[in-house]
Amino acid sequence: MPMVDDKNGHPLHVKRPSENEFLHTNVKHTGIVHSSFSFESLQESANYLLDRISTRPKIGIICGSGLGPITDTLTQKQCFPYEDIPHFPSSTVKGHVGQMVFGYLHGVPVMCMQGRFHYYEGYPLWKCAMPVRVMKLVGVSHLIVTNAAGGLNPNYNVGDIMLMKDHVNLMGFAGNNPLQGPNDDRFGPRFPPMNRAYNKQLLAACDKVVNEMGIQDIVHKGVYTCLGGPNYETVAELKVLKILGVDAVGMSTVHEVITARHCEMKVVAFSLITNMCVDDYEDHMEANHNEVMEVSERMKGLLKEFVSRIVAYIKEELNVDDATK
Repeated sequence: MPMVDDKNGHPLHVKRPSENEFLHTNVKHTGIVHSSFSFESLQESANYLLDRISTRPKIGIICGSGLGPITDTLTQKQCFPYEDIPHFPSSTVKGHVGQMVFGYLHGVPVMCMQGRFHYYEGYPLWKCAMPVRVMKLVGVSHLIVTNAAGGLNPNYNVGDIMLMKDHVNLMGFAGNNPLQGPNDDRFGPRFPPMNRAYNKQLLAACDKVVNEMGIQDIVHKGVYTCLGGPNYETVAELKVLKILGVDAVGMSTVHEVITARHCEMKVVAFSLITNMCVDDYEDHMEANHNEVMEVSERMKGLLKEFVSRIVAYIKEELNVDDATK
């Protein structure tokens, strides 16, 4: 047992909490920061939703900055503000409504996060990703993740779409991971593999959608990375990322994908390129969030159709009957 001194200089024995106790530890009394919500706490969040929805969603969709209008496509919608869901944090970012939306898309029950949580808002990564585990407990097996990102690949243009074939978890390199802390085997294994983070069959379905829509000229496959933010990157940082093979840069998604794969969800993800990264000291352009919102607004119609068609392909894989008939 570790030894500490009391106020009189005498040694004290301090009992180390068990793994289960650690999940419920009160910071006020112990000084130990929570590593994650317990399985039971997340089940409370899921049960709150399950008790109030008429659907049983199989597909989850995370809507990135400015991409919330994807939920306009849903029928028989039910909306739940994050602040009403037990244990949920609140989204503080412009362009993120901050609610869980249920409904039908192509006859498939879906569950959408209209607004997500970010590390730069002050939330630890496990809390940013906790809604993914709630999705799993509600019944979601397939996850579509969207984000707005800066294009680093010189072949990309603003308004392009990058299907994520892989990611570089730079925050994980620094020891910051959503799975950090005690593992709960009810969600997944202690050491989950990530070499197949993005499902090949779903990426193939996206290829079919791209061809059907005739948007081959604006769609790419590339590597994404998540940085902590909220500042945009320096020129030197972007040059390093280029050397690492990164094609697009954002402030989300990676920890959500890691959490989803940990609990055996099938994942497909894409970035809307809303600005080009400035990796030249002579270029005096500056990235800004208003540009992100403007490009997202301009592309929302195409993105809604794109996501809808992906859902239609997943529906075939799930063999889901049209519940709206």
